Amino acid sequence: MESDSEMVPFPQLPTPIETNYRACTIPYRFPSDDPKKATPSEISWINVFANSIPSFKKRAESDTTVPDAPARAEKFAERYAGILEDLKKDPESHGGPPDGILLCRLREQVLRELGFRDIFKKVKDEENAKAISLFPEVVSLSDAIEDDGKRLENLVRGIFAGNIFDLGSAQLAEVFSRDGMSFLASCQNLVPRPWVIDDLENFQAKWINKSWKKAVIFVDNSGADIILGILPFARELLRRGTQVVLAANELPSINDITYTELTEILSQLKDENGQLLGVDTSKLLIANSGNDLPVIDLSRVSQELAYLSSDADLVIVEGMGRGIETNLYAQFKCDSLKIGMVKHLEVAEFLGGRLYDCVLKYNEVQS
Repeated sequence: MESDSEMVPFPQLPTPIETNYRACTIPYRFPSDDPKKATPSEISWINVFANSIPSFKKRAESDTTVPDAPARAEKFAERYAGILEDLKKDPESHGGPPDGILLCRLREQVLRELGFRDIFKKVKDEENAKAISLFPEVVSLSDAIEDDGKRLENLVRGIFAGNIFDLGSAQLAEVFSRDGMSFLASCQNLVPRPWVIDDLENFQAKWINKSWKKAVIFVDNSGADIILGILPFARELLRRGTQVVLAANELPSINDITYTELTEILSQLKDENGQLLGVDTSKLLIANSGNDLPVIDLSRVSQELAYLSSDADLVIVEGMGRGIETNLYAQFKCDSLKIGMVKHLEVAEFLGGRLYDCVLKYNEVQS
């Protein structure tokens, strides 16, 4: 499943990792719960994953790279639904008790066992092409904002608007297949502030008065998310002299961007001098995070990423799966930003916010 080379802990996690880090924001169960009986929280999350089966099956059926895709897609739906039912009956089956990472991993395992490698490839390619054509417009709108704080807010809103493109949410997959999504309209239509976790003013104040040496950004989805949300923000960091490492998945998972796809996108966006609309990209690196899921356990990353991150002074974890569901409360040895949109009702309820609410959690480490 994962890369052949040994995985290592992300170097900016405080040690000992066993007691300081767990890749799970919402507790599905507590030590006092009966190990043989699924908790209400486990059941509700198993149902979230069950609700995503039809949209995954539909994508799998139309995967032209796989022989007898429709029959295999049917098998995927049956097999994964069966696993989820097993977990409801016995939470300790299939390597449980279940959490977000296990439920994602089991889904990927079933797909890969049936020969599916990248069922969202077609839609990712289409969305990337669309977003690439909009990139100059989005950047020039941002560049036209003279006030640093206001420009930052505009870039942050762009990250939220881009993050809507998430086919792991059954509801959004439905909306998306019906009428697509407009990036600029999404920027206008974000839920009003204050957001459910809203450290924007604090982050703006630091942004204006502080510069970071090296930022590592764990990126999320293809299309508008990476191209119109993260890249304009990363470009602004580069312009301010920060070295930027974009950490992307090794293997495909839902519509998440992989590091090979991201390398290809950047080569299309850069000009012949290696510039990103006038900004030098010699300090921009793309790293393989070693991950193969839409969520991430930072106690296991690639050695390449660990090496590149050892001297980072800002870590940004973006997206609902990585930034909210698995790492919202993760502590780091350097400054950190968790940023993403809430796209599951269960997450909104846990945080006490609204569906499509925004999370911007900034923690500064006192040196």
